Amino acid sequence: MIAPPEIRDTIIIGSGPAGLTAAIYTARASCSPLLVHGNQPGGQLTTTSDIENFPGFPDGIDGGTLMQLMEAQAARFGTELLQGEVSRVELGAAPFTVWVDNTPFRARTLIIATGAKAKMLCLPNEWDLYGRGVSVCAACDGFFYRDREIVVVGGGDTAIEEATFLTRFASKVTVVHRRDCLRATPTLQERAFNNPKIHFLWDCVVSEILETDNREVRGIKVTNLKDNSGTEVPCDGLFIAIGHHPNTGLFAGQVEMDDNGYILTRNGTETSVPGVFAAGDVQDSVFRQAITAAGTGCMAGLQVERYLDEID
Repeated sequence: MIAPPEIRDTIIIGSGPAGLTAAIYTARASCSPLLVHGNQPGGQLTTTSDIENFPGFPDGIDGGTLMQLMEAQAARFGTELLQGEVSRVELGAAPFTVWVDNTPFRARTLIIATGAKAKMLCLPNEWDLYGRGVSVCAACDGFFYRDREIVVVGGGDTAIEEATFLTRFASKVTVVHRRDCLRATPTLQERAFNNPKIHFLWDCVVSEILETDNREVRGIKVTNLKDNSGTEVPCDGLFIAIGHHPNTGLFAGQVEMDDNGYILTRNGTETSVPGVFAAGDVQDSVFRQAITAAGTGCMAGLQVERYLDEID
C-alpha cells in the first residue's frame, strides 16, 4: 500500500483512457499524480478484443494491450498507481480527501474518470459472448458485421441511432423492443421506418442468446410479452442499446449532475467544485469512445496543471 503523504497535487480516480491520459499529462507536468485503479483496471476497453478506430494502430489493437501500454506510459513519467477501491470522497473544500480501502489520501485537485457501465440484459452467457457477437457500441464493432444479420435491443434514441448506423454494414437489422411503439424522437423513428434494412419485433424481450460450438453468437430467442410465445431469431451479432449507468454514486450531492447522473462540466472538464475535474464517459453521455475519453483526459490534465499554477 502506498503511504499517504500530507497533501498531493492531484489524485485521479479511474484507469481507463481518460484517467490514464490525464495521468500522462499531469505526470509530465510534475504534478505527481496518484491514480487509483478501481474494480476494473483499464476500464471497459479491457473487455474489447479488437479496437480498429483508435489512431496510431493501422492493424488494430487488443483493448487490454492498449490499456497496458497507456499505463506503462503513465508510469514512465512518474504516475503512482494504486490498486484499490475508492470507498468515499469528501469534496466540501480543498484539500479533497479520497478514501481508498478506508485509507485517506488528500490532494489539492481531483480528476474523476470513473466511466459508465452499459446496461445489460442480465442473461447467463452475455458476458461470455461479449466481443464474440455481443456488443454495446455500433461505432466500435459495426464494421465487423458487413453483410450479416444483426439484432439491436432497445427503443430509445440510442437504439435507433445504432440500428440506423449498422445498416451501413449489415444486410438486415432487427430491432427488438419491449413495447409496441418506440421512445426515440420522431425524426429518428421516421428514418428507421423508412429504412428497408430495419425490421421490428414489438412487445418482445430477448430471453436467451444462442451460441455456436465456437462460443459465438448464432441467434437469439425472444419472448412475446403479450402472449408469452417464443421465437428464435438467427443473427450474427447482438447490440444492446438500453442505456448506460455513469459511475457517479460516490459523488452524489457533492458535484452537479444531470438527471441521469452524468457529471456536468463547463469550460472543458471543470465541475461545479473548483479544483475537481471530470473526464471520459462519466461526463459524456453522447460519444462514449476511447479517443474522446482520452481527449477529455488530456483536457483535465492540462486544466489541473493550470489550476495548480494559479493557486500556487
